[in-house]
Amino acid sequence: MIKDIGIFLLKLTGFSLFLLFIHHYIISQSFTGELYFPLWTIYCFNALMVLAVYVVLRYYSTRQLENLMRIFLIMTLLKMGLSVVFLLPLFLNKSAHTQLEIFNFFIPYFLFLIFEITGLAKFLQKS
Repeated sequence: MIKDIGIFLLKLTGFSLFLLFIHHYIISQSFTGELYFPLWTIYCFNALMVLAVYVVLRYYSTRQLENLMRIFLIMTLLKMGLSVVFLLPLFLNKSAHTQLEIFNFFIPYFLFLIFEITGLAKFLQKS
């Protein structure tokens, strides 16, 4: 189990860095203002959430395989709630570039979600 989590963590780190560099390049070429959330915080948040979901599901897969779908849904709802809490300062302070800030968060969010689901699907096919 630890080996699988380590392999997933390496893949997640590579995926995160790759997306971060592409995202940073696109933003630096098309936007000159100051963002409320630096890109690295968005990517750290998303990567930590994906890793937490994966680790919890790996842990429960050895104990409660029949409840795995319920645990996944609970973790996904928790992740969504934490995302709203993460974005709350943006909504309360009314950034000058709110639409760009929201796109900066949710495009990586959904890409990380796709990465999470494919990683979990590969893991579940093995077991």
